[in-house]
Amino acid sequence: MRIALVSDIHGNLPALEAVVSDIRRRGCDVIANLGDCLSGPLWPLETAQFLMAENWPAIAGNHERQILQLSAAQQGASDRFAAAALGRAEKAWLAALPPQLSLDNDVLLCHGTPHSDVHYLTEDIAEGKTVLAAEATIRTRLGGVRAGLIACGHSHIPRSLWLDGCTIVNPGSVGLQAYDDDHPPHTVENGSPHARYALAEHSAGGWRIGLYSVPYPHHLAAAKAAQENRPDWAYALQTGFMQAA
Repeated sequence: MRIALVSDIHGNLPALEAVVSDIRRRGCDVIANLGDCLSGPLWPLETAQFLMAENWPAIAGNHERQILQLSAAQQGASDRFAAAALGRAEKAWLAALPPQLSLDNDVLLCHGTPHSDVHYLTEDIAEGKTVLAAEATIRTRLGGVRAGLIACGHSHIPRSLWLDGCTIVNPGSVGLQAYDDDHPPHTVENGSPHARYALAEHSAGGWRIGLYSVPYPHHLAAAKAAQENRPDWAYALQTGFMQAA
């Protein structure tokens, strides 16, 4: 079985289109979407319509929940922009996404951890940056959940690791290669604007993981963010770094 994994698209349709083109060039049996599809000052409606037409196996991330459940006053700017752009059909599609999903009984899709859409599975925060979490910490976050392959997103950091016979993979973010967060305060920077995804291929020896970085016309996404008065996103989309304060 050969699974393409995408996550954290954040309404970046040009990045998604480039990733899908690369996936189809390489070939796979199924494309799975790990959530946080639309939130951001880009193309949430058009991205939702693209994903609805593709009808891949998909789960909800924390931003899907926030778009649907929080009021405009409670939402951050990215969720508020996406929520205002979506129609009834798109919101119904979001509402139908499960928080996690199993494929073929040995593959688990989750957004953050199997128990939370807002906590990282394989990262900790140290001095305002993300670092690889300790084995014991990852085991605790898994909470006894086991599968041959566990695919997660949320941190936007491409990563593949092996723990207790389980392969854990984060494909990174399709649509946003740097951001800051207040809970707790930290930044994530992948260092280039390229869109990210992963391929997981099962063989007799276990899961083979490929992490891919795909160029796309990121200047278009940066220009759209600037047009929507989001210079933070514009800089991150253009560079893969956060702008110095």
